Amino acid sequence: MAFTTKVVDDLETLKAVSHPLRLALLGRLRGDGPATASELGRALGESSGSTSYHLRQLERFGFVGDDDEQPSGRERRWKALQDATTFPSALGDLDGGREYVDAVRRRQEDYLREGLEAWTEPRPGIGHNDYRLQLDPDDLRALLDDLHEVVTRYWGRKGSEDVVVHLLTLPRPDTPA
Repeated sequence: MAFTTKVVDDLETLKAVSHPLRLALLGRLRGDGPATASELGRALGESSGSTSYHLRQLERFGFVGDDDEQPSGRERRWKALQDATTFPSALGDLDGGREYVDAVRRRQEDYLREGLEAWTEPRPGIGHNDYRLQLDPDDLRALLDDLHEVVTRYWGRKGSEDVVVHLLTLPRPDTPA
């Protein structure tokens, strides 16, 4: 199964996906698989009416759709249509775009913090590494492409550890921009 990515390249789609509940719904569908609006509502502490509305908005912009299996004629099962979403940095330069890019970034930061807080004991393969590199923009892009290729080689495997791999490239905090 190939790793799929949705590229958000316009402000309207960015606005649609940057809503906190929509990001949570999309994350649940990607991480846990297909679900109904009611199941997602229970998992996220929201009403099924609210989750249903936001799922329809995600569908409108091509993030979710009908699951191939619809076990009940009463409730619609949804699935994520892609495995990941990317946001070109230029979206932040559009009029009003920074607000929505920042909303997505804050949700990503929250997700990272939640993972760090859940990491309470050492286990084989669970851990943290940091590497200090000095790269030109082209080298940095090549590094990220190489790492993406490595991670996608493992995509879709069903092992005993359910993990999230975070790839962050950040400026060193003690160096001027």
